[in-house]
Amino acid sequence: MTNIPIMIDERRPSQRQLPHLRREEHTCGRCRRPVLRFSPYAYAKLIWFRDRGPTEIGGFGISAADDLFLVEDFVTVNQDACPVSVAFHDEDVADHFDRQVDRGRKPEQFGRIWLHTHPGNSALPSSTDKETFGRAFGRCAWTVMALLARGGQTYGRLRMATGPGVACRVGLEVEYANPFHGTDFDAWEDEYLRHIHPVPEYPGIDWGDGSREDPRWLDRFAIADEAIEDLDSRQRLESSHGAIV
Repeated sequence: MTNIPIMIDERRPSQRQLPHLRREEHTCGRCRRPVLRFSPYAYAKLIWFRDRGPTEIGGFGISAADDLFLVEDFVTVNQDACPVSVAFHDEDVADHFDRQVDRGRKPEQFGRIWLHTHPGNSALPSSTDKETFGRAFGRCAWTVMALLARGGQTYGRLRMATGPGVACRVGLEVEYANPFHGTDFDAWEDEYLRHIHPVPEYPGIDWGDGSREDPRWLDRFAIADEAIEDLDSRQRLESSHGAIV
């Protein structure tokens, strides 16, 4: 569940501003879907943030200038996070945009791919995730929501607002063909401590010190995990009745 400010892109996009989509075969062998690729550095950082504490983590993918569907970095902003939700600080999202523009990047490189993690085993988006995706990014020419769960499950969805509009699932994979940076745990730890502000979703519950090694984490997280599993069950029921997930 996520709350982020509305991303606005009212320009008519040129072909260069739209992502070039590589496609992969579905396991069924008949359907094809776009693939969002990550550099090893970006994916390692996303996993590190996912596993650093017991909360959800949200951020933006930074795309290559010549390949918008290749994520080269994962960047967080100040956010209030708990095991079942995350809320970005509006002013820090604006600062993130300013910093990226100062570095010579265009909005389609740093404000179109919304990445976040789930601390449970399911990467299925919640109803709030879906509402946020439509509300905050619905005015962009294109955008992607990608989720990574602690259990390893992934989920990706592309929405394009040009022409008649289209929404479809996307695959996620790691791209090893291009040069990439090595891990930087010290810098990641500093970014985590600056940007991630754990807050209790349930009053009176102590989530521990935010590390997986804290023995209180396992006991308290079980409560949130039950809520997540209940949500997953309801989503599977909706899916079996023909609802779009």
